[in-house]
Amino acid sequence: MACRITELVIDSRDPERLARFWCEVLGYVVLDREEGFVQIGPERDGSGGPQPTIGFNVSDGPRTGQQRLHVDVNPTDRDQDAELERLLAVGAVPADVGQTGEESWHVLADPEGNVFCLLRRRLGRS
Repeated sequence: MACRITELVIDSRDPERLARFWCEVLGYVVLDREEGFVQIGPERDGSGGPQPTIGFNVSDGPRTGQQRLHVDVNPTDRDQDAELERLLAVGAVPADVGQTGEESWHVLADPEGNVFCLLRRRLGRS
């Protein structure tokens, strides 16, 4: 049997703020809070379901070096342009990682500068 990803953990200066942002982006809810840690995930699945949860762990240290992992998201109920507008309205900002402008995706950053991509294809809700 193979493993599967059940949780992603992101170091954060303000776990509550990032949790709110990513709940808006993904339609997730807060599943758990502990001192310095907030876990979010799909309301119907909770922890251990088919979609991974995301944990935000408090970290006062600055991020050093290039981000080695990023998240890609796909719209589920609107086209890419409409979703881009929505993500910008909830606090995402455009990010430049050297793209040419010809890409079919948009590179954005969350409120703490973590880069993620908005892809073009629309997925059905799961």
